[in-house]
Amino acid sequence: MVSGVRPIIARPTPSANAIEALGDIDPLHARLFAMRGLTAPHELDYGLANLAPIGALENIDRAAELVIAKRNEKIIVIGDFDVDGATSTALVLRCLREFGFEDVDYLVPNRFEYGYGLTPEIVQVAAERSPSLLITVDNGVSSVAGVATANALGIPVLVTDHHLPGEELPDAAVILNPNLADSHFPSRYLAGVGVAFYLMARVGRLLQEQGVEGAAKVPARYLDLVALGTVADVVPLDHNNRILVHQGLLRIRAGHSVVGIQAILRQSGRQAARCVSTDLGFAVGPRINAAGRLEDISVGIECLLTDDFDTALGYAHTLDAINSERRDIETTMREQAFAYVDALGSQRWPACVSVYDSSWHQGVVGLIAARVRERCHRPVIAFARENDKYLKGSARSIQGVHIRDLLEAVSATRPGLIEKFGGHAMAAGLTIAESGFEEFKKAAAEQMARLYPQADFSGAILTDGNLPGDALNLHFARSLRDAGPWGSGFPEPMWSGDFSVVEQRVVGENHLKLRVRPAGGGSTVDAIAFNQAGPAYRGTVQLAFRLDVNEYRGNETPQLVVEQIASLQGSGT
Repeated sequence: MVSGVRPIIARPTPSANAIEALGDIDPLHARLFAMRGLTAPHELDYGLANLAPIGALENIDRAAELVIAKRNEKIIVIGDFDVDGATSTALVLRCLREFGFEDVDYLVPNRFEYGYGLTPEIVQVAAERSPSLLITVDNGVSSVAGVATANALGIPVLVTDHHLPGEELPDAAVILNPNLADSHFPSRYLAGVGVAFYLMARVGRLLQEQGVEGAAKVPARYLDLVALGTVADVVPLDHNNRILVHQGLLRIRAGHSVVGIQAILRQSGRQAARCVSTDLGFAVGPRINAAGRLEDISVGIECLLTDDFDTALGYAHTLDAINSERRDIETTMREQAFAYVDALGSQRWPACVSVYDSSWHQGVVGLIAARVRERCHRPVIAFARENDKYLKGSARSIQGVHIRDLLEAVSATRPGLIEKFGGHAMAAGLTIAESGFEEFKKAAAEQMARLYPQADFSGAILTDGNLPGDALNLHFARSLRDAGPWGSGFPEPMWSGDFSVVEQRVVGENHLKLRVRPAGGGSTVDAIAFNQAGPAYRGTVQLAFRLDVNEYRGNETPQLVVEQIASLQGSGT
C-alpha cells in the first residue's frame, strides 16, 4: 500500500454459535449483528414494549410528582444550545401543553452571553418571569451555583440531564440522570432528550391515573424529536436508544413527525418517507446546531414547536442560511488548524493535541476539534476566546479514551488550571484562562500519555471484512439501510476490498465519482469518494466503503460511499 493511508482492520469474526443465537435471519445480517455484540433475537426487536422500564429510572416518580404539583403555576424549561437541548425543550413544552399545563415557557442561555447551563445569571433572567418551577433539560447536573441562586430566590429546580456529574451535585429539588453514581438504570447512554422523554412518559401515566384522558399516549407522539436529539448528540446506540431512534424514524417516514423536521428534510433535499439516522445526523442536526453555534438556538426550537408547515419552512430556510455561514467560518478555521498541526509534523504530534487562535469563533471550535481529530487520530481540544481573560474549549476524543476523565486528571494534578469542565466519554467542554493555555496544552498531553499509554493513534478503519461481489446489489443495499438504525456504538457496516477502476471524474468541488468492478470479477458499480479528489487512479485500488442506496430522479441504484481509496503497489496513480 502507498504510505500515509490508514490501516484497515477487520472486526473479529463471530463464532457460528454466536451467529445462530440471533435466530432465523439472513446469515450475513446475523454476522454483522454478532460482530456488534448482539447475542439474542430480542435485541433486534425495536418495539416500544422492549424499552427499559420507565419506573427503573431513579427519582422519576419524585420528578413527575413535582411537575404535576406545579401544573397550575408557571414552569420554565431551561434548555441547551445544541440539538439535544433543542429537541428536549420542544418535547417537554409540547407534552406539558398537551397535558393541559397552561403556563409553560422556555429559556435557553445564549452561549456568548451566559455560557452553558443553569448559571446564576440565567436564573436571574428566569426569575423576572416569576416561575414556580425551573426544569433543566440536557444540562444542570454541574450547575451548583445556579441551583443555589434559584434556591435563594425560592424557586425549586428539577434537573434532567445525562452528562456525567462532578464531585459536587447541585442542591436541586430532584435530579433525574441515569449517570448518577448510585443509578442502576439499565441504559446509561440516554441523551438529554431521552431523559426528558422518560420524565414526560411518567408524567403522562400519572396524569392518566388521575383522570386526564389520553395523557399516557402523548409522549410517544414525539419520538421523532427523541430520535433526532439522540442521533445528533452521538450517544451510543445501545438497544434502548435503538428502540427510541427506530420508533422516531417510523413516525417521520409515516408523515407523523413535527412539521419542523419535515420542513428541514425538504429544504435539505431529503425525503421524509425514506429518512434514516444519517439524514438526522448530517442534514437536520447540523442546521439546528448552526443556530446555537452562531446566533441563538431559539429559531431551531421554534421550528420544532410550530404546527404550521409554511412557518416551519421559513425557519428551515433561516437555519440553512445560518448553516452556510457556519460552513464558511469552519472552512477558514479548519485550514488554520490544519496548517498548525501539519507544520508540527506527525512525528511531533502530542498525545493530546490542543489548538487555539485568537480569531476563532467559540461556537465552531467543537467542529474544529472533530476535524483535527480526524487528521491526527488522537484526542483534540480546540479553543477560542470567550472574553479578554478566558478561553472556551471543546474536546473530542477517540475510541478508548474518556475525555472527561482526562480533563479531571489535568484538574487534579494542576489545581486552578481549568476553571470549569464537563461532558462525557467522547466530548467535553471547558474554560481556562488565556494565560494558562501553554501550560494546559502541556498538561493535557502529559496526562493523556500517562493514563492511556497504549492508545491507538493509527486511525485504523475497522471493517466487516470483504463483501462478496454478488452482494453489491440494490436489494442488499436496501436491506442494510433498513437493518438500522446505525450510529455511535452500533456502526453502519463498513467493508473493504480490491476493485478495478473503470471510470473516474471529479464532481462538485472536491469529490471523486468512480465506476469500479470487483477485482475478482463481476458487475460494475458506482462509487463516490467525498473530498478525495486528486491524481487519477489506475489499475487496482483498495477501497474501504459503505454500501448505500443512491437515488437520482426517482431511480435507485447501489453505490459505494468510499471512506478511503488507495492504490495497490504497482498500480500507480
